[in-house]
Amino acid sequence: MPDRIEQAKRALRADLRERRQTISAHAREVAEAGVTEQLDALVARLGARSISCFLSTPTEPGTHAFVRAAVDRGIRVLLPITREDGLLDWSVATADTEITEGLFGVPEPVGDVLGPIAVNDVDLLIIPAAAVDHQGMRLGWGRGYFDKTLGSMEKCPPVYAVIFDTELIDDVPRDVHDQPVTGVVTPTRTLPLVAHTS
Repeated sequence: MPDRIEQAKRALRADLRERRQTISAHAREVAEAGVTEQLDALVARLGARSISCFLSTPTEPGTHAFVRAAVDRGIRVLLPITREDGLLDWSVATADTEITEGLFGVPEPVGDVLGPIAVNDVDLLIIPAAAVDHQGMRLGWGRGYFDKTLGSMEKCPPVYAVIFDTELIDDVPRDVHDQPVTGVVTPTRTLPLVAHTS
């Protein structure tokens, strides 16, 4: 059974990855501006003072402008750093955070490293996804970092996945360890999906 689920996930990821490769540079700029606006509004609505957010890769909906703006407004932003053991360390973003390439070629901060439990203090988690379905199930890119993080949190705050509009789909193949998200943020809207319970 898990094999069939894993094959379905792999096929869907390959399709989504291919679609992301075809998005034009202009469309990416427009998407980043939209995502920044949506995330700013979400943070304001939730009154979040401390958040975690990923640094987007070139093919993901852009989060860099949002992170810079949030830091400028005095919001504490934790950025993830991948570890060999499948857990995430965190670093606090600053106005001049240096960015390097992490374990899997994803952008990561250079700075003081905080351990995995640092994320327990945030009011909001903003995480990457390949796709999310209408029930809030998230398809990641297959390494399980964010599923492990969410699954280990004592009291999970709202979790929003950032995706393109076309990546909110009817059904995501799910496994027992997969963690749902509270909602999605796309370049055009913010959509709560489930009442998240930890």
